[in-house]
Amino acid sequence: MSRSDTLMLLQECSSGIKTAIASIDDVLPFVKESEFKQVLKESKTEHKSLEQKINGELEKINAPAKEPGIMAKSMSKVKINAELAFKPTSAQAASLITDGCSMGIKTITRCLNQYPAADSGAKKLAEKITLLEENLEDKMKPYL
Repeated sequence: MSRSDTLMLLQECSSGIKTAIASIDDVLPFVKESEFKQVLKESKTEHKSLEQKINGELEKINAPAKEPGIMAKSMSKVKINAELAFKPTSAQAASLITDGCSMGIKTITRCLNQYPAADSGAKKLAEKITLLEENLEDKMKPYL
């Protein structure tokens, strides 16, 4: 177990989960279907719960949470708002969420490979993010 790998993995998880929550928040105003909106709200709640666990682990090792990069955050917001302004459909919103889930899965998987000496608790949290993203991606299929 490496403290450095644990720190880096947890911080990447922290940044990624914040990005996911922000993306859900950006998409929600464009979603009109109540069932679809409820799926997103429930997923946001699950993401927030996992974010608290990640932050708790970071606090245990006296490390700060990591904010998403300003450029990545800005570009994501612009992309979501631009695409939904021109095509404000459930299918477009589901497509954007699906793309975000896929990106999150790839990023967390890359980080798990990049930081193999992270402790098992950090790895489990990273794997929970992956499962959460896979679940949300599946829930988007009826709306595509």
